[in-house]
Amino acid sequence: MTHLLGRPDFELIAGWIEPGHRVLDLGCGDGTLLKHLIETRGAQGVGVEIDDANILAAIRRGINVIQGNLEKGLDEFADQAFDHVVLSRTLQTVRHTEGILREMLRVGREAVISFPNFAYWKNLRSVLDGHMPVSEDLPYQWYDSPNVRFFTLLDFEALCAQMGLIIRERRVLDEQGNTVEANDDKELNFLGSLAVYRLTQNR
Repeated sequence: MTHLLGRPDFELIAGWIEPGHRVLDLGCGDGTLLKHLIETRGAQGVGVEIDDANILAAIRRGINVIQGNLEKGLDEFADQAFDHVVLSRTLQTVRHTEGILREMLRVGREAVISFPNFAYWKNLRSVLDGHMPVSEDLPYQWYDSPNVRFFTLLDFEALCAQMGLIIRERRVLDEQGNTVEANDDKELNFLGSLAVYRLTQNR
C-alpha cells in the first residue's frame, strides 16, 4: 500500500488536524509533515529540529523552524500556544520521557505521538534469534541507533495512566501501514509495529 509522504502515521496525524489549527512539530526533520499540513489543512505550523541539514531543508520548504534540543524543554513556548504538539517517531530517542510529555501538554491542547512498538512479533522473534530487531519502524543497527528507550504499547499506556494523561484516540499499524484489528490489548501489542496516540490532560 502506498501512503501519503511515505509515512502512514503522517496520514493519521493529518486527519486529526482541523483547518487553521496551530501545530508544533517536535523533531520536524526536513519539514515534510508541516508543509503538508500547511498546504492541505491550512495549519499554522512551527517546527523544532536539532540537525543543521534538516533545518536547512525545512527552511527551503518554507517552514518556520527553530533550532532546539527537546531534552532542554520547550521554555520558549507559552502555555497552550498550540492546538496540537506532534512528536512523530521521536519519543524513543528522548531521555526525559515524562518531561517532554508534560511540556507537550503544557504548550498544546493535544499531544500527538507515534512510536515503534518493541513488542511487535517480528521484533520479539529477532531477539529470540539472538539479534536486536531491524525493520522499517526500527531502521537502525544496535551500534548506530539514536533510540535510547525500547518500550511497548502497554508500557506507554501504563505511563499515561501514571501521569494522569487521557488517551483520546489510539491507532495501531502493521508494517504495511494498515490498521491492526485485535481482540484485546495484548494481541494488539503483539501484532502492531507502529502506534499513534492523541493525548490530553485534565485542566
